[in-house]
Amino acid sequence: MNTSRTIVSKDIYHGLPTFPNDLTDLTAVVCGANGISGVHMLADQLKKSNIKPDYVFFFAYIQPKPEVEGQIWSAVDELVKVNTELLNNFLQALVLANALPKTFLLQLGAKYYGVHNGPTATPQEESDPRVLLEPNFYYHQEDSLKEFARENGFNWITTRPSWIPGAAQDAAMNLCLPLGIYAAVQKSMGRALEYPADLTAWETQQAMSSAQMNGHLSEWCVLTPGAQNESFNASDDCAFTWSKFWPRLAAKFYIPWKGPDVDNEGSGFREVSTPYNPPPRGYGPPGVLRFKFTLVEWAKRPEVQKEWKKLASDHGLRNQDLWDVERVFGFADAGLQQSWPNNYSSVAAPPVKTNVRGI
Repeated sequence: MNTSRTIVSKDIYHGLPTFPNDLTDLTAVVCGANGISGVHMLADQLKKSNIKPDYVFFFAYIQPKPEVEGQIWSAVDELVKVNTELLNNFLQALVLANALPKTFLLQLGAKYYGVHNGPTATPQEESDPRVLLEPNFYYHQEDSLKEFARENGFNWITTRPSWIPGAAQDAAMNLCLPLGIYAAVQKSMGRALEYPADLTAWETQQAMSSAQMNGHLSEWCVLTPGAQNESFNASDDCAFTWSKFWPRLAAKFYIPWKGPDVDNEGSGFREVSTPYNPPPRGYGPPGVLRFKFTLVEWAKRPEVQKEWKKLASDHGLRNQDLWDVERVFGFADAGLQQSWPNNYSSVAAPPVKTNVRGI
């Protein structure tokens, strides 16, 4: 059977697949921010809407408040509890509503490889073993989905994006929102865009997974028969470092920028070691995070709060105060401080390959 397809370019993305014209009248349910709802409430809404989905895309996530003095994902047990319940409630609602799909796609992420707990083996490949240093809600979700799909006779797919930039008014895993707020307030205060971490993090290559690219990949996954019951890294597949990005971000806001303090590498930095020795890769020392300030701390400064309130009032913004600071800015802090690479393999295990790229 000929499985070749024409590929196209769209905006910055190249190698996007095309699909047959007869793929019409398909229905999808996209879960992105439905919160932890009761099973019967969800089932009732699905029934009332008469939804019989061909596909489900599950992007929903809840970020619990971190532990005191902890990084954004430090509340490990609560992360597992709320996010496993979030998925399981929805799965049960599909049964009660008689709305089982052909394929259910669950978005996971780079924490699957343990990058939040220190250096990992690179490049990160879909076949890498699980990192069992502490409970990981991605593993609980994946196991729940696989078992539920087996019991109810539908296909599953998981994707694993890295750092996600995208346009959204609020998101717990979006780099653009906190960085945009940081740049806008610094500009309004007449200050430079100052990078908070050290030279190592500044030059460390990271995988990026833009929200738009994630959408293209998810579509490809559910519409490609050979992609069923597989896991895929989701990456723009282009080199990214803060050292290259930071000047460009500053230029967008017409403000000067400051890189890491290389003249005083030995002073003024706080150091935090990752919690496990050895780290997720199984050998070597823990990772070390070095930074002079965090965006969470910055967002709590009285002068920053005051300046944001003025900006919000002048421009009629929805959020008149800087809201939910740990959740919104903690994700950006994790990305800015990480001094070990996220280097995704972009070749899925045979027989399936994809080449969704952004340059």
